[in-house]
Amino acid sequence: MGMYNQTWVTEFILLGLSSDWDTQVSLFVLFLVMYLVTVLGNVLIVLLIRLDSRLHTPMYFFLTNLSIVDVSYATSIVPQLLVHFLSEHKAIPYLSCAAQLFFSLGLGGIEFVLLAVMAYDRYVAVCDPLRYSAIMHGGLCTRLAVSCWISGSINSMLQTAITFQLPMCTNNIIDHLSCELLAVVRLACVDISSNEVAIMVSSIVLLMTPFFLVLLSYVRIISTILKIQSTEGRKKAFHTCASHLTVVVLCYGVTIFTYIQPNSSPNVLQEKLISIFYAVLTPMLNPMIYSLRNKEVKGAWQKLSGQFSGLRSKLSA
Repeated sequence: MGMYNQTWVTEFILLGLSSDWDTQVSLFVLFLVMYLVTVLGNVLIVLLIRLDSRLHTPMYFFLTNLSIVDVSYATSIVPQLLVHFLSEHKAIPYLSCAAQLFFSLGLGGIEFVLLAVMAYDRYVAVCDPLRYSAIMHGGLCTRLAVSCWISGSINSMLQTAITFQLPMCTNNIIDHLSCELLAVVRLACVDISSNEVAIMVSSIVLLMTPFFLVLLSYVRIISTILKIQSTEGRKKAFHTCASHLTVVVLCYGVTIFTYIQPNSSPNVLQEKLISIFYAVLTPMLNPMIYSLRNKEVKGAWQKLSGQFSGLRSKLSA
């Protein structure tokens, strides 16, 4: 351990996507636009739900949490990525790297558990609609949301602690966009089998368990929908779940592919593209999915737009 202490790194070098200057400038513009769209879309969703009393329901309470998680997740990665696009020395301090890993990993875990909670909410809405208000009361919704945040944060704290106690020796070059868990663990100059076990256990607890709960919920939901006699009734029941199901496919699909086998070795470019997908694209797309596929949200947008138009007309009169 004395040898490791003497060679402990103080910063990491992130290789990013490209070393070509013109490409990096183009990527800077692209990612800046995507990040601004992500922040704007998620903030507007939160404000809309806050301002429209018709959206003060369990489903939109959880959607508010999802939007906060998404914008926070993107913020934990994209600003640093933008700085590095325009920097010649793409370094990140040791403690900043640990902080980035903690927040990105924690927020990712929170989102997976939250999606399972949202699936349960849709299950109750479709399968037991008469008791929906009694089951999904404010107290239960708050406890479920707090459980999501606590479970993701505890997992992230443990993973970050066991990752950054590893001696990295002189190997401080991360061929990735950010301080991603697997990329950092691979830098260690000691046996990492215990870390791989911890990653697998974490994947089962915070990824696969919520995923199977989502599957179970949708098996029951689909079974109930198929028993509905009228075509219109089936369409209405399915419509209540369509947005959430789309987000589930996006989030779980990509991340399961990335994390469930720590020993697998997809090529570096593939890992980077996967990282972009769940760190940038998914947070940007979620507000669009819920806005475009949800009549209540579109109705709230129209009502809010009408109020602003009326206010503008009064001010100009």
